[in-house]
Amino acid sequence: MLEYVKTILLKVSFDRTLFEKELRKALRTLVPAEAGLLKAWCYQQFAKLYRRVLNRVFNQVRLA
Repeated sequence: MLEYVKTILLKVSFDRTLFEKELRKALRTLVPAEAGLLKAWCYQQFAKLYRRVLNRVFNQVRLA
């Protein structure tokens, strides 16, 4: 499931609103261990473009 989520986020990364929507949806579906891996990957891939979005989303979601 994690690889699928990564694919989706890469495909919607052209639009900030859509990216945030898909990221939030992904975090609801992933198990906590996968969510932690997704967080690290997102910051590596998208920090320059969407740091504010990532900070907002990941600060609102509790990761195990």
